[in-house]
Amino acid sequence: MKKIQMVDLKGQYQEIKEQVNSGITSVLDNSAYINGPEVHAFQAELEKYLGVNHVIPCANGTDALQIAMMGLGLKPGDEVITADFTFAATVEVIAVLQLTPVLVDVDPDTFNINIEAIERAITPKTKAIVPVHLFGQCANMDAVLEIAEKNKLFVIEDNAQAIGASHTFEDGSQKKAGTMGHVGSTSFFPSKNLGCYGDGGAIFTNDDDLAHTIRGIVNHGMYRRYYHDVVGVNSRLDSIQAVVLRAKLPLLDLYCEKRRAAARKYSKAFEGQEHIVVPKMIDESSEDNQNYACHVFHQYTLKITNGKRDELAAYLQSKEIPHGVYYPVPLHLQEAYKDVRYKEEDFPTTNQLVKEVISLPMHTELDDEQINYITETVIGFVNGK
Repeated sequence: MKKIQMVDLKGQYQEIKEQVNSGITSVLDNSAYINGPEVHAFQAELEKYLGVNHVIPCANGTDALQIAMMGLGLKPGDEVITADFTFAATVEVIAVLQLTPVLVDVDPDTFNINIEAIERAITPKTKAIVPVHLFGQCANMDAVLEIAEKNKLFVIEDNAQAIGASHTFEDGSQKKAGTMGHVGSTSFFPSKNLGCYGDGGAIFTNDDDLAHTIRGIVNHGMYRRYYHDVVGVNSRLDSIQAVVLRAKLPLLDLYCEKRRAAARKYSKAFEGQEHIVVPKMIDESSEDNQNYACHVFHQYTLKITNGKRDELAAYLQSKEIPHGVYYPVPLHLQEAYKDVRYKEEDFPTTNQLVKEVISLPMHTELDDEQINYITETVIGFVNGK
């Protein structure tokens, strides 16, 4: 059996090696390293794939979130509601901009932001909601958008983990993750479903005026060289990363389907296991769920409900099976984001998830032998064999 990787970037590279290498050589030959033709081509190709009017590439996913908030004109003290159970970048940029983060609990099945918790958290100071499409599954965007419209709030999608996923609305229409709110952001960190070979990110919007503002922000606030019309930052995707992303984008749907296929095999193997809870889709009864279109499995995350998650993690390590615990500490308990406003009784799901979740290897190169070994090892430990 091949050595199991949490993410097998080397194996994936072998499939696109010729195109990547020739593209990088082309960039070296023409020396257009920043904002070159490869970046413009990737931008146009991603706009077409997502069905969105504007893609603005930038330096990384954290910048993408920050720039999206800057573009909306949010002011210090404005409250921004987001999920407690996610990576710190989501709340980090809120704090950096001197906005007020308002953390709320998540859904116990999908791990995405809890709709009732959003409604309870809204105050006259609330200006935006940031739903995080966690682990590759879209949040309940029907409900999020309805709440936002009713309360005149911006919706900023944190799509760092779910590019390629789709959300089917109650009326049957479908949109790609990151294109449903006022603005969306994503990360092209190497381990993402669409990842480059360094840092990279992008912002998405259908709003022409917002796109114009954001295009200035990413480039020091300039639309003409040395004329600074808005307060900006230096956040640009470089041409070599664009080469990698252009090679991968036509394969993104295939990559997502390979992840879904691996997820189906994992879930099938874990059927009937009392203390192993497999990932659940946003709507268990829909055709969308059967096709797993709403989920692209950036992570395949189990809940281990017998109190032995940490022991399982140690056992997997002893068996040379990579794994991850995303996330071991809720944001509301992180030293940087503690606040007297937060009460432990407001976060029952998050506080439970941090004790139970464990993510198994998930990537496009997983084979049946590896999946069988992983699932048998997990089942054997949980059942005490």
